[in-house]
Amino acid sequence: MALVVRGVGWPRGEPLLGVTDTDTGEVTSRPVLSSALRYRALDAPGVLWCIGRRAEDGRPVACPNGARATSGVHCDACVAADPYRFVHIVHRQGFLSKGLESVVMQPHWLYVATFADGTDKVGTAADPRKWGRLTEQGAVVGRYVARAVDGRVVRHLEDAMTDTAGLRQAVRAAVKAAGLTRPIDLARLDRSNADAATLAREVLADLGPDFSDDDFRVVDEQWEPPAGREAAFTGRRTAYPLDTAVGAHGLTVQWCIGSAVGATVSEDPDSLYVADLSRLRGRRIEWGEFDTALPAMQEALF
Repeated sequence: MALVVRGVGWPRGEPLLGVTDTDTGEVTSRPVLSSALRYRALDAPGVLWCIGRRAEDGRPVACPNGARATSGVHCDACVAADPYRFVHIVHRQGFLSKGLESVVMQPHWLYVATFADGTDKVGTAADPRKWGRLTEQGAVVGRYVARAVDGRVVRHLEDAMTDTAGLRQAVRAAVKAAGLTRPIDLARLDRSNADAATLAREVLADLGPDFSDDDFRVVDEQWEPPAGREAAFTGRRTAYPLDTAVGAHGLTVQWCIGSAVGATVSEDPDSLYVADLSRLRGRRIEWGEFDTALPAMQEALF
């Protein structure tokens, strides 16, 4: 059975790997934590398939044509049908579709996240996604700095954080995963996050006169990470020496941060490898009794 991987999500506080059956279009998910992910990627490197889109209520919808991806991990038809495609630029245009109204015109949070490598970024989350957004992003530390009346206002604030405070709005998944292979000083990362959040609040205070009193309020609230993540910061952690999107793999997952997992393999059960599952988005896989074959002389790789 061939499955197209949609990616890792945290819908109920636990990581799930979303997949779509290419024969039936059935959308399902599989637990990531405390499980064995044994699979084989079916296509040559670089071949990506459309992962579908989201319905207006947020549910995943399979690509009706089972098409190859032409834009990121989507086909042109699914991009055109996606009601969320304009959500990130809604503050720069006057038009707001009915399908987006309920999503955009609700309270949103502005946050500052810090990742394992020490990189800080600013981001936004709709009120129901307040906790889950930072969790899916793979943050190690995070603080909320503002609560805005809606998605338009919060994205104006986000742009101001980038323009004035120099906070980036995106960090590559590969960078996040690589940071988890190095020693992590949580106290140092917390100080970095606190400093970035303080700077963000100073910028927000200066922006106050440009907005009405009801548009947003400055907050000082810390994000609470998922339970049990402490295991990710102890012991030796080595970068997984294979591309998770190519060939066969057998990963016994011990912990998950965002889309990165710490896992053992049967050939070397005493080592913990950090693998980036975001590489699987848009790839076709099949489950089976597969194992990781580590490259010869693997120690020379690190």
